[in-house]
Amino acid sequence: MATINHLSPPPSLRLFSPQSSQNTPTLSFYSHSKPSLTCPSLSLTKPFIAPKPRASVIASAFKSLSETELVTVPEAPDQFAGKLPLDSGVYAVFDSSGDLQFIGLSRNIAASILAHRKSLPELCYSVKVGVVNEPDRTALTQAWKSWMEEHIKATGKVPTGNEKGNTTWVRQAPKKKPDLRLTPGRHVQLTVPLEELIDRLVKENKVVAFIKGSRSAPLCGFSQRVVGILENEGVDYESVDVLDEEHNNGLRETLKKYSNWPTFPQIFVNGELVGGCDILTSMYEKGEIAGLFKK
Repeated sequence: MATINHLSPPPSLRLFSPQSSQNTPTLSFYSHSKPSLTCPSLSLTKPFIAPKPRASVIASAFKSLSETELVTVPEAPDQFAGKLPLDSGVYAVFDSSGDLQFIGLSRNIAASILAHRKSLPELCYSVKVGVVNEPDRTALTQAWKSWMEEHIKATGKVPTGNEKGNTTWVRQAPKKKPDLRLTPGRHVQLTVPLEELIDRLVKENKVVAFIKGSRSAPLCGFSQRVVGILENEGVDYESVDVLDEEHNNGLRETLKKYSNWPTFPQIFVNGELVGGCDILTSMYEKGEIAGLFKK
C-alpha cells in the first residue's frame, strides 16, 4: 500500500518551566498520531468499479485524465519552481515512451513528483496533474478513482505502479519533524515572558515557520503553500502552530507585536522575519529560495 504524504503530527518542543522546578526553562517532547493518507494498490483479479466523483466534492476545474495537459518533468530540482503546483490533488506519471506508469494522490503534488524523479528518473519523464481545490480525504480519493477508472476503461489494465504487490513505486514517505510547542499547556505558569520564548526560538533555529495548523496538516491555503515550498526545497525548518491555544496560548497576538507583521504564516531565517506566503512564493517563483536559506 503506497503512503502519500503522512499526516501524523509528531512530538513537539516545549520550552517551559513548571512552578515546582527551577527558573531555567526545560525541554520536553511529546507525541501524537493521526491516520495517514493512503493510495490503494489495485489488482485485475477482482473487478475495479469506482464511483463517479460528485461535482460538489471535486472542484469544477478538475479535468479528466484524457483532457489534462501532459507536462515534461524538469530534470533538476531548482527547475521545479512554477512548473508544477504545490497544491493537493492527483497526478499521473508517464515514461519517455508515453506509457502511463503510476497514478498517485498527494498533499503536495510538486514534492511527490520530485521524489519520483529522484528515485525513478527513467520512469518519471512527463506528468499530468489535477489540482483538487477542496482537498479533503473524500475529494482526493474520488479524484484518484476517477482517473484510475478512466485509464482502466481505455486500456483494460491497471498502471504498473498501481498493481497489487508492486514495490517500485510503493515507498514510505519520510517522517516529518515534530511541530514545536512553547508551553506544556495553559495550566503551567511561565517563568519567562512569551515574547522572550519566541525570541529564543527564532534565534536558536535557522528557519522557523509560524503556521496555522501542523506541518503535516496545514489549516489554511497560505500555510499549506509555505510548507510545500519549504519541503520542496528540502529546507530543514521548525514549525509552530499558532492555532494551538492549549500549548501556544496567546502566541498569535504576541507574535504580531514581536514581528510587527499582522498575518500568518510568518517565516523567520537566522532570527530575522522574511515575511509571509506572498513573499516566499515570489522568491520561490524567481528561483531565489536556495540563496535565502544558504545565508
